[in-house]
Amino acid sequence: MASKSVVNMFIDETSSEVLDELYRVSKEYTKNKAESQKVIKNLIKIAVKIGVLYRHNRFSPEELVLAEDFKNKLHNGAMTAISFYEVDFTYEKDVLPEILMECKNLLLRLVDKHLTPKSHGRIQHVFNHFANKDMLGQLYDPQGSMRPHLQKICHGMNKLIDEGKL
Repeated sequence: MASKSVVNMFIDETSSEVLDELYRVSKEYTKNKAESQKVIKNLIKIAVKIGVLYRHNRFSPEELVLAEDFKNKLHNGAMTAISFYEVDFTYEKDVLPEILMECKNLLLRLVDKHLTPKSHGRIQHVFNHFANKDMLGQLYDPQGSMRPHLQKICHGMNKLIDEGKL
């Protein structure tokens, strides 16, 4: 991506690798390079904005509870995604989309008073895109073409979990 050097100032190497694989999954599924770039760009923008808000202590105590709930839900979602990959024939098509929608709703509540409607739209875009049941079904197809991407995504998420970042 064009601004990769700027992104690398804010995002560690493992997260960058996971984002690259998410981009590849999106591009392979949508067959639309521009849309895939946009969804990853939106994901990065949201992550950076929330990080800035957090580092500058902009969240109230109530919002910090929401942030912790979001973090826990995202962690559980990552563990579920990894488990579906590691244990054959356990993938359930409704589970990950439901977790992602719960994450989206928590995040929207967290940033409600801090970010613009345009940023709220970016959050909607990212979570709705990756909660697509058909795309996830193709991603988790054991004989599917996306399997190598899933392997790299899960490897990266495992590493982030081990480092306490996810």
